[in-house]
Amino acid sequence: MYKKMLSVVALLFLTMGCAALAPLEVKEAKYGKSVPVITESFASPKLRPGDTWQVYLKASDPDGDMKNIYATIEQPGIGTYPVSITKIKEGDGKDLSGYIYLNTVGVQGLNFVSLTLTVHIQDKAGHFSQPAVFPLSFNSGSQQKTPAPGIFPEKDLGPIMITLRPAFDSDGQGTSDWGK
Repeated sequence: MYKKMLSVVALLFLTMGCAALAPLEVKEAKYGKSVPVITESFASPKLRPGDTWQVYLKASDPDGDMKNIYATIEQPGIGTYPVSITKIKEGDGKDLSGYIYLNTVGVQGLNFVSLTLTVHIQDKAGHFSQPAVFPLSFNSGSQQKTPAPGIFPEKDLGPIMITLRPAFDSDGQGTSDWGK
């Protein structure tokens, strides 16, 4: 009885594994096998707390099916924030150029905080681009740098929907719940 049950479970997992592969093949047949590529990017490495950080991207996909911009932020003392997904607008599926932005207005305690933003582009077949990685340090004396003129259009691609937190609260204690 035990061997028969084990065989049924093994067959079930094998069948489910094959079924999991099928959707990618179906999606690739419909949308193509090309992977999106971030061809150029720029973001100021320093920002004044309360400013809006603009992250410039150029990306392309020969299949013309770019779908979403995925953004994650890693912050020492906090960890990794939940992913932000920004939908790519119709007409930008083949070539994308402009900026995504992170709003820091109203977030207190960011002075001297550092973080790392990682951005991927996803297409409709489920493929992801290689990451573009951007370090950022907050300093009240900093001025946001802009890219060289003519490289990126001033086109709003959408927000990075992450609300930052300071690594320390007003009494100097960490704000992370880790270990509590």
